[in-house]
Amino acid sequence: MAKHDTLQPGDMIGILGSGQLGRMLAMAAAQLGLRTHVYAPDSGPAFDVSAQATQAPYDDETRLAAFLETVSVVTYEFENVPAATAAFVAARRPVRPGAKALAITQDRLTEKTFLNELGIPTAPFAQVDDVPGLAAAVSGLGIPAILKTRRFGYDGKGQILVQAGADLSTVFEAIGAHPSILEGLVRFRSEVSVIGARGLEGEFAAFDVCENEHANHILSRTTAPARISPATAREAIEMTGRIAAALDYVGVITVEMFVVDDTRGDTGRERLVVNEIAPRVHNSGHWTLDGAFTSQFEQHVRAICGWPLGSTQRHGRIDMRNLIGAEALSWRHLLGEPTARLHLYGKHEARPGRKMGHVTRILPDREKHRENGD
Repeated sequence: MAKHDTLQPGDMIGILGSGQLGRMLAMAAAQLGLRTHVYAPDSGPAFDVSAQATQAPYDDETRLAAFLETVSVVTYEFENVPAATAAFVAARRPVRPGAKALAITQDRLTEKTFLNELGIPTAPFAQVDDVPGLAAAVSGLGIPAILKTRRFGYDGKGQILVQAGADLSTVFEAIGAHPSILEGLVRFRSEVSVIGARGLEGEFAAFDVCENEHANHILSRTTAPARISPATAREAIEMTGRIAAALDYVGVITVEMFVVDDTRGDTGRERLVVNEIAPRVHNSGHWTLDGAFTSQFEQHVRAICGWPLGSTQRHGRIDMRNLIGAEALSWRHLLGEPTARLHLYGKHEARPGRKMGHVTRILPDREKHRENGD
């Protein structure tokens, strides 16, 4: 088992979390001759494709220690790894991305403060710890605004819209009276994300900026490239690289941003407002499995192993759609579509709101056709 920074083919990667992201990481690792050991409290789709799997609580130090004896490096498929677990693991094996990225991205207040300190714009925000604090935040930011729990929110969970006339006590109770953050609304034209990767030596590579559409707070569709100017795309990638460097990051990082039409200055200019950071592979990067020379999952494996980063070149114009709940039941029809690439995650129950898979379509790149005179 490798004890040095760079892994060798045949070494074992530890993955915390057993969902579809862990599954796709394990599959990417296997293609590179690496093995994976998945550790999670619940049996998930990653267990089906990993060399080893341990189902145990994250606070079971005996089982964690046994898991760590089998692996050379540890990564994770979700950012809410308990702090005590992360500390226990980091004391025994390299954790990539590291503890700093986890600590900052697990807390919305800490994350937005970190971004502003880097000079990166976010929505205006205020800390909310109780009802008087919410009243003060509303007075300062105005309404409508969005109240979000500082921790454990995803896919629209842990947040509520605060509108004029709302009873603030009721609103605060609706999110469990947890420590929270109030965010001012950003009037955005579109949402985009950058999937980037940083290696052990600080090298950085990013895929083309992609554009995201949501339905019921869940990512529904991603297209690449995003409909933004080349200058805005360069700025988005530069911001992502700056964030990764400040976090001393190793692995794939995702930065979600709003594109805002800037009416304050030059007519027609776009500006970017960062929404959030995900310290992991991301749903909006699934298109890279079929639409790029290197997938985000392979890129993450390369980075955490200390291997060269792969090419992020795109194959064409991309249209990726999530299959939510019963939408996955159309699998036979999708398999009959010649240009569709279907990915199902091995989940047995198609519950409403559950991500069951995705389908990617690769279309001719208009710009390349123009260059070739087609």
